[in-house]
Amino acid sequence: MKERETAPVLGREELAGWAAARRREGRSIVFTNGCFDVLHPGHLDSLTAAAALGDLLLVALNSDESARQLKGPGRPILPQEARAALLCALRPVAAVTIFPEPTPLETILCVKPSVLVKGSEYAQADIVGADEVGAWGGRVERVPMRPGWSTSRIIAKIKSLP
Repeated sequence: MKERETAPVLGREELAGWAAARRREGRSIVFTNGCFDVLHPGHLDSLTAAAALGDLLLVALNSDESARQLKGPGRPILPQEARAALLCALRPVAAVTIFPEPTPLETILCVKPSVLVKGSEYAQADIVGADEVGAWGGRVERVPMRPGWSTSRIIAKIKSLP
């Protein structure tokens, strides 16, 4: 049995061309983003649900500095290269890109996805890029989160061990 190749990590320079080529092929791009620090089953559920909403799932990953600004000191636990490699190995993921900004808006504008996906814990009005995606005819979807799974909860549990 042939092994599936891992998804590529695309730099900002490559990203627009990759997205344009996929659209020319008639494929829809689904975009989601996050820190994905300490991958867990909840992440896999949300990525699988996101991938089912189109042809190709692009995951925009917060850089180490961006994650630190968002999550606080001591985060991320895993460096961006490790987080990207783990995401690239997951079956639902077609490609990964790392963004250094506080939000993924610049990356969304570069890719122009057909579908923008966030977890159900986000209110529609709070989803960065929702207006822009809607303006070019795309849609925003919120996927359910798996109860009981969060990176912060996992880290707190590890810290509480004797």
